[in-house]
Amino acid sequence: MKIHFLGANKNVTGSKHLIEVNGRRILMDCGQFQGPRAESRERNATLPFDPASVDVMLLSHAHIDHSGLIPVLCRGGFEGTIYSTHATRDLCGIMLLDSAHIQESDAEYLNKKLAKKGKPLVEPLYTQEDAASAMPFFQSVAYDRPVRLGDGVEAIFREAGHILGSAQIELNVRENGRTLRLVFTGDLGRRELPILRDPYVPGDVTYFIIESTYGNRLHDTYENAEGMLGTIINRVVQTRGKIVIPSFSVGRTQEVLYSLARLVENRVIPRVPVYVDSPLSVNATEIFRMHPECFDRETRELVRAHKSPFGMGNVTYTRSVEESKELNELDGPMVIISASGMCEAGRILHHLKNNIGDERNTVLIVGYCAQHTLGKRLVEKEPVVKIFGEEYERRAPVEVLNAFSAHADRVELLDYVKRCRSDVERFFVVHGDEDQSIALADTLRLKGYTADVPDEGDVVEV
Repeated sequence: MKIHFLGANKNVTGSKHLIEVNGRRILMDCGQFQGPRAESRERNATLPFDPASVDVMLLSHAHIDHSGLIPVLCRGGFEGTIYSTHATRDLCGIMLLDSAHIQESDAEYLNKKLAKKGKPLVEPLYTQEDAASAMPFFQSVAYDRPVRLGDGVEAIFREAGHILGSAQIELNVRENGRTLRLVFTGDLGRRELPILRDPYVPGDVTYFIIESTYGNRLHDTYENAEGMLGTIINRVVQTRGKIVIPSFSVGRTQEVLYSLARLVENRVIPRVPVYVDSPLSVNATEIFRMHPECFDRETRELVRAHKSPFGMGNVTYTRSVEESKELNELDGPMVIISASGMCEAGRILHHLKNNIGDERNTVLIVGYCAQHTLGKRLVEKEPVVKIFGEEYERRAPVEVLNAFSAHADRVELLDYVKRCRSDVERFFVVHGDEDQSIALADTLRLKGYTADVPDEGDVVEV
């Protein structure tokens, strides 16, 4: 068996891993690289393999850094099947179209500026037609049900607890007289967080491809983060400002809404207006309601009691561009939640442009932001940031609450490994900035495991 590491190596975006086994070529994830615009365009324009050579694809979850190049894969000649969980398939149905729409819109916006300067125009990475054409390739399967991929190879999707429908991918292989189990964690979630079930703990694992987004970092507790969220909101209520929250439309937005509802119900904060300004978030929240099989017990009980876990009657969902623009004219206090979470595309750029210069407002970061993204520059509280190529002075304070992260931290990753109780032959540490991946690998070695941090393009035979 050969493993080709083709993305999310020593960084956190562009997840792609190609497995060659028993004459089959199995692609796990086909994610979009997110970073500096020029580099992103160059890296996402072509895939590092011939799409027609791939027999089957397994998708861990719907986030764009794991699914975002599926339209490029299908347009390029892939003729196999894309397997995912039911919820992931439903989410991709809206997320890939939304990604294409954002790319088309951003290209149109940028081209107006480029044309005035006499510079070459840009093309979107793919169109909405490309995204729609990719969906018939999907075949969804239930958690914990084996899928035969070929002679001596089966896949099973196990709960990852990261976002709705997220899965660890378990490959059970019989090859050359031996049996082995390869587990790709995808993005591994956290135990005992609201809404979703806890991550599944596999056993008898031979090889792990394990994420390391927070391989050397610790999260605050969820309870502390919720308390800090209440403090931030009450402070901005006093200044009659706006809280702008860049948030992934799937997972993070629903978690923030859940916490806001609890804070209102417990009378920690007033019933401040909340605007979810993302058509994708609106659609994603509806898909959440369609998949109670992914919920934990507490959330299922809320649903059975006909209580929405995503708001207390103070949430307004905006779909149209006109509704989005009207938010600029409204006086605070208010909360605006908008995509994307790393501030690289979408309506959040316009909200930041319009609100970042006012010290009454607050920018609240509630998730991981990769290096070289606008979100990361905000996390680092740079005094001047570029938005749509123009510089804006940041007067609004920036707050960071990493406990809302849907990624396991260092302690949680190590606890997961310990609970697996497996005699693992080798770990491959991926999906983390280089320092995070190396730190996790070093710790695994200290515990007696063999652990490597592959470079992009590495091919390992096991």
